[in-house]
Amino acid sequence: MLDSLMKSSNLMNWENIPVENLPDGVERQMIYGDNLMICRVKFPPHVVATPHDHSHEQMTIVEKGRTRFIIGDEEKVVEPGDVVHIPRNTWHGATMLDEEVILIDIFSPIREDFLEK
Repeated sequence: MLDSLMKSSNLMNWENIPVENLPDGVERQMIYGDNLMICRVKFPPHVVATPHDHSHEQMTIVEKGRTRFIIGDEEKVVEPGDVVHIPRNTWHGATMLDEEVILIDIFSPIREDFLEK
């Protein structure tokens, strides 16, 4: 459905994007082009995104909730309206705090590993 939606329109709405159910009650939606991907990820409270790194540059916009991010050797609590930049190959992870969290992750290039699932 997403592929046909993307081929037919330059305008999309999260309400029409399929939801992928991940472990721990996490939900992810993805929209992507040739070189850019945006994911809307909804987390229940207290979920931990295991620290990792990847070759993609990432920006994360906090839409809802508060999250403790670890980026390299820094730790910061972010809240709605904050934007986090994660350079390529930088160790990072996040812990959702006391409420539901919605993050908008933007990747360049696209995360082919997400599409393989």
